[in-house]
Amino acid sequence: MMVRHKIVLHFPHEQVGKPVVSKLVRDFDIDFNILKASITPREEGILVLEVTGEQKNYLKGLEYLESCGIKIQPLSQDIKRDEAKCTHCGACIAVCPTEALTIDRATMEVSFDDDECAACELCIKVCPPRAMEVHY
Repeated sequence: MMVRHKIVLHFPHEQVGKPVVSKLVRDFDIDFNILKASITPREEGILVLEVTGEQKNYLKGLEYLESCGIKIQPLSQDIKRDEAKCTHCGACIAVCPTEALTIDRATMEVSFDDDECAACELCIKVCPPRAMEVHY
């Protein structure tokens, strides 16, 4: 069964310069798309990936990454919308490239599908009440 996940990898400083992600393609037949990267040599790295592959290969790939000391978490844990702050103004709808943010025309309420979010952070910049937050 094919799976598609958006994950955040937190690299310890000793893994930053190593080609651990390319091994996902070679050894585990996992395709990836880099959504965001922040790598600081001799410090740490954060990499947001969308990965696609067979479920069994995906799980083996995660085991490999964890054996390298890389912390893995779903992207959805890092993208948050503060429901109390959201005024449903819709400013975020126009800038969202993945349609993770949509508006229900009947109720005029904005909804957020974190599975579709690519963490581009465009919504954060345009949100007047600052209801959207990204934490890596």
